[in-house]
Amino acid sequence: MSGNGINWDKVLKKKARGLDNADLGKVQEVLPGIVVTEKGLADRNKFYFPQTLVDKFDGGILLFKLSRSEAEAYRNA
Repeated sequence: MSGNGINWDKVLKKKARGLDNADLGKVQEVLPGIVVTEKGLADRNKFYFPQTLVDKFDGGILLFKLSRSEAEAYRNA
């Protein structure tokens, strides 16, 4: 667990959303300080978000404090 109280083991395979319910894929992996999400079926995109951008986890959705356009800066296709 980190300082924000999230049990990172519980976020695996959960939906990731940004501001305005932006779809950021599903959580694939949690690395030290990084949350890796993947979005898409045929054209898969991976995103590498700093854990500091996480707002909260409600048990089903990991909510980030960034918009869809801001998320593009963290994409690594």
